[in-house]
Amino acid sequence: MRLPATAVLAPAVRALCLVALALGVVPGGAGALRAAADDAVRCEVGYATDDWGTGFTARITVTNRGPALATWTLTFSHTGDQRLQQGWNGRWSQSGRDVTVTAESWNAALPTGAQVTTGATFSHSGRNDAPTAFSVNGAPCGGGAPTTPPTTPPTTPPATAAPELKVSGNTLVDANGRTVRLRGVNRSGGEFACVQGWGFWDGPMDAASVAAIKGWNVNAVRVPLNADCWLGLPNVSAAYRGAAYQEQVRAYVDLLLRNGLTPILDLHWSNGLYTGHGSHCSTADAVCQKPMPDARYAPEFWKQVATAYRDRTEVVFDLFNEPFPDFLQTMDRDQAWKCWRDGGDACTGLTYRAAGMRDLLDAVRGTGAANVVLAAGIAYSNDLGRWLEHRPDDPTGNLAAAWHSYNFNTCSNAECWERTLAPVAARVPLVAGEIGENTCGHSYVDALMAWLDRLPGASYLGWTWNTWNCSSGPALISSYDGTPTPYGAGLRDHLRALARS
Repeated sequence: MRLPATAVLAPAVRALCLVALALGVVPGGAGALRAAADDAVRCEVGYATDDWGTGFTARITVTNRGPALATWTLTFSHTGDQRLQQGWNGRWSQSGRDVTVTAESWNAALPTGAQVTTGATFSHSGRNDAPTAFSVNGAPCGGGAPTTPPTTPPTTPPATAAPELKVSGNTLVDANGRTVRLRGVNRSGGEFACVQGWGFWDGPMDAASVAAIKGWNVNAVRVPLNADCWLGLPNVSAAYRGAAYQEQVRAYVDLLLRNGLTPILDLHWSNGLYTGHGSHCSTADAVCQKPMPDARYAPEFWKQVATAYRDRTEVVFDLFNEPFPDFLQTMDRDQAWKCWRDGGDACTGLTYRAAGMRDLLDAVRGTGAANVVLAAGIAYSNDLGRWLEHRPDDPTGNLAAAWHSYNFNTCSNAECWERTLAPVAARVPLVAGEIGENTCGHSYVDALMAWLDRLPGASYLGWTWNTWNCSSGPALISSYDGTPTPYGAGLRDHLRALARS
């Protein structure tokens, strides 16, 4: 989806500090806070940093081991000259050496046993010692005995493991040969926040947010990524590139897997200077959607990603978000499909050397990774008309077709779906990696999901689990607690109905 307008990192220094926090119910103001502290319950804070010498990223996870909290405020102090630059998943402020983090509206509630993760970037010089004391809601660390744990068992069943996936004919199957349909959402942010220099993600990526996603009966989450940020190129702020960015991706992938959700890692924004017809930006940097992946960096991106996840066949790789060589007005449709497959000299009129889908697939398979790979067609992934004849050879047989569909695309009716999609879906798994509409309604996606459900093994994921405008996003939610927009209600209700059928 084209979003609305909105040097490798040095080895990370990691510190982990587990401390006891005093958490208490706070109905009566400061006096009640002090009383709660006297009756403190035992909780945990994880504090980790990625330090590059002149600055660092701090990641803090608070686990509530006591009574449920309606809201929370975390405070701690640094001992050196650490200076707050920017925070996320909380409202951060600093006065002298004292740091305060106040809950956002969407992550304020902290039930017993729940976690919340927040983070920020700081500049510093000299020593960068970890804070030794934390407080929540004014109650200092330590003191008191734990309260009696609740006797009522949790209502949420334990998560089942995400399935190991492979291709069998025209379906995805698990390790036992059972058909798996991926039905889920996109989680946008990892493709743009880092390169824009203000964060890793857009909104929370913690356990509570994943629980909200699961509440829609979702089993897969597509995670758009940025090549420049992953590879640590110097146009990206040191706070958000290289090892720091890769660690954020790893943590979110692990969280999804622990919750039984299939992660789909997507190369969304890539390098390459193109300013001709259909251009979305005037720089080579990965700050927008490019017509094709670039030969300089995209294969290396997939080599590194595949190496990182080749032992986790629960993770799916989506080679390139939305190729559109056919929109450049420099090649006809036949040539555009050759460009799509072969890159290089086949991409007539493209002002940087492109990698074809064959190059990216070879980069993945060259690492020994047998993960399922998705290859999206041309016309911003809306055209699969010649996908079968141009698909690259895959020695593992684990290649599937990816397709995107919005109400404003050319192929947006049942006649086109039957003519161009059905033949592909009869031969290989079909994954509609992005579906959506810009009407703030859901009549289009309702019809599309009903049609896809009739195909054996077809999968689909809605764009996007972000709190943007439901028409210009289009956004599925108005709050990260899972409250749907009118558009998102269509996907949510459909997925929940499938669970009951």
